[in-house]
Amino acid sequence: MIRHRRTAGAAAALTLGAMAIAVFGFVAPASAHVSVNPKEATQGGYGRFAFRVPNESDEASTTKLEIFLPENAPVGSVSTMPVPGWTVAVEKRTVNPPVQVHGAEISEVVSKITWTAGADAAIAPGTFQEFPVSMGPLPEVDQMVFKSLQTYSDGAVVRWIDEPPAPGGEEPATPAPVLTLAAAASEESPAESPAAAPGDGTAGDGDGDGNGLAVGLGVAGLVAGLGGLALGGLAFARTRRPGDVAVQGTDTTPPTS
Repeated sequence: MIRHRRTAGAAAALTLGAMAIAVFGFVAPASAHVSVNPKEATQGGYGRFAFRVPNESDEASTTKLEIFLPENAPVGSVSTMPVPGWTVAVEKRTVNPPVQVHGAEISEVVSKITWTAGADAAIAPGTFQEFPVSMGPLPEVDQMVFKSLQTYSDGAVVRWIDEPPAPGGEEPATPAPVLTLAAAASEESPAESPAAAPGDGTAGDGDGDGNGLAVGLGVAGLVAGLGGLALGGLAFARTRRPGDVAVQGTDTTPPTS
């Protein structure tokens, strides 16, 4: 009876292990595809982007990467950064209408970039490599899809060309790198404060009623003060009659202890 339970437990463990291998084996390719970083940018702007290429083979190395720029979203200025041990080749195509770059019309744009590894520069198993690119002005589209080809030293070619799925859809097995573009923020003019109307009492209005009222109150206060002084002088003069002598007494009583 005990042996039977152990056998059942071992069978269950093997079943779970097989399921885990199947699941991770299915997920791994989608999580290690060629990608572009960063994944988001702004329409009309410039940016530095890196195509990240992981090596998925256990034995072969990646020796070549081909990036195709989308035909429906031409970019006027594209430049590459040197990658040690790799050579780069750029192909162009003619576009009509031309692309505007700093007020100039560009009729030829980059259509494809190919990096090829030299001796001892290939992407070895378990490693990855980044290939930087500067691009701009970015087109006014929602996204740019960069279809890519990854070539291995054993002759195998992985085609990362699948378009992104619809919202809620399942990710394809070999997705192409996608750059999401957001619309540029609209430049709104700052709100202007309403101009002060003449005589509305706003600070800085020399002819305003507020300033006139303040001046009037000040004059009235001054007149009232002068009138008070005059009345006080008359009262003091009346109390000082001729023949009155002020008598001052001296108190010599010591303070009570």
